[in-house]
Amino acid sequence: MDSKTAVIIGAGPAGLTVAEQLLKRTDIRPVVIEADMQVGGISKTVNYKGNRMDFGGHRFFSKSERVMNWWKEKMPPEKDDAGIPKIDPDKTDRVLLIRQRLSRIFYLRRFFDYPVSLNWHTIRSLGLMRMMRIGFSYIGIRLFPRKKENNLEDFFINRFGKSLYETFFKDYTEKVWGVPCREISPEWGGQRIKGLSVSKAVKDALSNMLLTKKQKEKRQVETSLIRKFHYPKLGPGQMWELVAQEVKNLGGEIIMQAKAVKVVNKDDAVESVVYRDADGGLHELQADYVFSTMPMSELFESMDVSDDLKRIARGLVYRDFITVGLLVKSLQIKTDENPLKDNWIYIQESDVKLGRLQNFHNWSPYLVKNPEHRWLGLEYFCNEGDDFWTMNDDDIIDFAVNELQSIGIIDKSQLIDASMYRVPKAYPAYFGTYNKIGLLREFADSLENLYLIGRNGMHKYNNQDHSMLAAMTAVDNIVNGVKTKQNIWNVNTESAYHESKKTE
Repeated sequence: MDSKTAVIIGAGPAGLTVAEQLLKRTDIRPVVIEADMQVGGISKTVNYKGNRMDFGGHRFFSKSERVMNWWKEKMPPEKDDAGIPKIDPDKTDRVLLIRQRLSRIFYLRRFFDYPVSLNWHTIRSLGLMRMMRIGFSYIGIRLFPRKKENNLEDFFINRFGKSLYETFFKDYTEKVWGVPCREISPEWGGQRIKGLSVSKAVKDALSNMLLTKKQKEKRQVETSLIRKFHYPKLGPGQMWELVAQEVKNLGGEIIMQAKAVKVVNKDDAVESVVYRDADGGLHELQADYVFSTMPMSELFESMDVSDDLKRIARGLVYRDFITVGLLVKSLQIKTDENPLKDNWIYIQESDVKLGRLQNFHNWSPYLVKNPEHRWLGLEYFCNEGDDFWTMNDDDIIDFAVNELQSIGIIDKSQLIDASMYRVPKAYPAYFGTYNKIGLLREFADSLENLYLIGRNGMHKYNNQDHSMLAAMTAVDNIVNGVKTKQNIWNVNTESAYHESKKTE
């Protein structure tokens, strides 16, 4: 009768991490409600006829030892830290593969290193005149930087120079967000680019020339430059399905196809959460604690708050995307290596809508049913309800096939099968009413038993490790009797986290 209950909205990385932590560290019983039919949120893995799809590509890498150790406890790596094989992935599914990271930019129908390297290939592909413009532009901005970064364009130019920004960053970023970089908060750059700059890229390149192989493995580099990562054999969803089962085994409850429609708040606390089940029935869960990973806009719409707060919440913008899975016999494009080794490729070409190309067979060969086939994921950034989002599924697939052929990556005569999936609210945007989000956060934090976690819960462009750290920190606060929530919001903003490994 004295036990307490935590209602957790959303069974993604943040929600499931909270549930597991509460069960192992407290006597609080978690009840997780998930609107989807599958756990994992955007980190789930979809199985299409034996071919598995990872939405966005999820590297299991973190500068947090706490997160890395947590993952390894759930799924042991195939090799130890010294690179000695420990587990044979052919004999068991519960294993983290060690994968080489390679992502490149596709521009001018050529491949460029990402981050951009100042090597002979780059100079030859861009041309001497363009390279000179990039160099002079970078020198100019180092001598006369923009004193105040009012938007994302200022952020990029201060770090790369105008010419390099316009060559490799502007078009792709505007594809992703659908608005000019001048309309996006510079905070997005701080979230995603972190400490990366031309000087750091040059330093990284020079160090690679001078260091021994062993020294390279030990060297700490920026997140964007990390060359290896862990990855579950059957995709990221495998990890979260395993954690969901553990939560159930430990006594927690997960209710699927349960959409939160009302969060009942009174005075300085939340009293209950009302959800709608798959049949349309309404159910109310009394709560001692509530952890919300639902979009902040939907949370405030479901609460008793002022009209001003509702207006700000409704003005928060999200970017959605569609992934088209193409199974082909072979790739048409010719490269120095065969087969293509990239995990993902940024499509910088302005004559196609395609934003990014995932090569699922390079994330894990076990994602592909027939290892002789190539399994691709074409990512299109759009807005829920726009012309592209509402196109017929078959028309979208045809559009994607034709685009990929037009830039020379496949020949559609090699197409075997195709599928497509819409992913709403994939990216919280840093425009709209984002400049007033502090008022939403202030109100939410004033409700003593409400914790906002996760990418959409915090309206913060976090990776899954950041979402997990926010969840762990929230449970830390409960265990230690800490009332402030500032340390939760500090995840993925502290400079120490960006610059070096941090051991909690």
